[in-house]
Amino acid sequence: MSRLLVKGTEAAMATASGSASTFGNATVVRVVNTATNADHLVTVAESAGGTVVGTFTLMRSESALIEKQNSHVIFAANAAVKGSKVGYTN
Repeated sequence: MSRLLVKGTEAAMATASGSASTFGNATVVRVVNTATNADHLVTVAESAGGTVVGTFTLMRSESALIEKQNSHVIFAANAAVKGSKVGYTN
């Protein structure tokens, strides 16, 4: 099992590109879909309202680690997806 260094407070994801967050200029963000009945699209973009870098579907009740550039932003299709700045530790 890997260990995580918690570096920020968990918060609900923005649901629009224009209000997307860098999560404190994080390079690693842990995202969790707290919904138990729906999968939600997560999007990484170059900047708020900017060009999309990539997307993926976060399955219900699942979590993932996103590695990104510190200036890139993240938003989700639903605020049930939450994110927190994290880092890796040995």
